[in-house]
Amino acid sequence: MAFDVSALADFNNEVAGKIVLDTVYKGNTAEYVSIQEGIKYQEPLNLLSTTPYAQGGDSVTDFTGSVDFSQRNITVTKRTFLDSMNLQSLTSKYLGISALPEGSYEETFALLNDVTSDLVKKVQQDNDNFIWNAESGSAYSAGLTPVGDGFKAIINSTGSAGVAHYQGGAITGSSAYTQLTDMISLVDANVLDAEDLTIMCGTSVFTRIVSGLTNQNLFHFDPTSVERRGGFYEVPLPGFPNVKIIGTWGLRSSERVVLGPASDAFVGTDLVSDTNNFQLWYDINSDTLRYRLRNKLGMQIAHPEYWVSNDLA
Repeated sequence: MAFDVSALADFNNEVAGKIVLDTVYKGNTAEYVSIQEGIKYQEPLNLLSTTPYAQGGDSVTDFTGSVDFSQRNITVTKRTFLDSMNLQSLTSKYLGISALPEGSYEETFALLNDVTSDLVKKVQQDNDNFIWNAESGSAYSAGLTPVGDGFKAIINSTGSAGVAHYQGGAITGSSAYTQLTDMISLVDANVLDAEDLTIMCGTSVFTRIVSGLTNQNLFHFDPTSVERRGGFYEVPLPGFPNVKIIGTWGLRSSERVVLGPASDAFVGTDLVSDTNNFQLWYDINSDTLRYRLRNKLGMQIAHPEYWVSNDLA
């Protein structure tokens, strides 16, 4: 979006007003899942599976059993956020009183720390959106086409062989508990007791679930048990001490609900710090203050057979 000051009033010789930033629901799926750093383009998840075989008798000489290695690749997409601000545009606006230094070249912006903080939050928000909704070969935004799929495309019964399909339809408040426990019944028995079994859904679905659990008062459900963790809402599922429910930004407009061990889902990146490592500089040639942020993101799950999805849009 171009730098735009058309909504500001012309200078009126009054004390400049306060800058009020947007309220941002950041979202941070990466806080729950596993992170694999140092990926320049593509790296494998090396998977190991072993199957022992029991034998009987007094003398056993048959070397029976198997150790299988396999790989699932994480391919990262380069993403760059770039913009510029011509601060000369503010000299005739009331905001120029508090925001601009003395001199003909506005090389700094007094409120730059606030602006940078807002940009970091919104980039993290966009990261969460990308982590869930990227589709390989399909334009994500102007000039950006992901080279790998996001979790929404990966964790579904058609996108990854082995993902269990829950066919109970969209989660409703009145039947949320039954629907969620039905999904748990489809989980592979090997991970049924996993400490990080996680139900991931959008913010609107999460609201319905909390409302349904509260109205039914299941197991004396306490709505104050809803917690904020990073950029997410999180609540335990009554009756299942190892299962948590989180409401994600990336699924905010979706009815998709997925369930699996969070540590089995991977976000690949070059450096985790790239999400808030802004470059800021003044370009005297164009008389603009500029910023750039570049990061790389790729998604993968290690074991599709550990996951359940309702496959909804």
